Amino acid sequence: MKEEQKLSVSAIKNGTVIDHIPANNLFKVIRILGLENLEKQATFGTNLGSKKLGKKAIVKLTDKYFEDDEINRLILVAPEARLNIIKDYHVIEKKQVELPDEIIGISKCVNPKCITNHENVLPKFNVMPAKDGVSLKCQYCEKITDKDNIEFIL
Repeated sequence: MKEEQKLSVSAIKNGTVIDHIPANNLFKVIRILGLENLEKQATFGTNLGSKKLGKKAIVKLTDKYFEDDEINRLILVAPEARLNIIKDYHVIEKKQVELPDEIIGISKCVNPKCITNHENVLPKFNVMPAKDGVSLKCQYCEKITDKDNIEFIL
């Protein structure tokens, strides 16, 4: 078998594969999706070769499937991510993450004076496309948070 034909990460029988994660964001993806609490087999690979990203990460989850709203959180840290739904070792569906209109309760507002940082108020943001990913606009104080300053509250 030629070197480029070898699998870097083994196949799964049933579950979900999250591909095209920027290598430096693998642990953010694990945190934002709560994958550290899974009881089923999970395989994480990072610094794998990618024509598109240079280096990428991949997550393979046995018997784990996501609702669209769960997976759309990925847009914050992996806007190019793709999900492959696996049944009996075959990809039966491919999903691209989509930009949601709003994100609720996932990130803190960067404005120290925002009500969400002082009261028991769930942070809500409008999601806005940006040149290098996404930005979040707080629905309370209207402060904009760029992708480099997003702080997760999961």
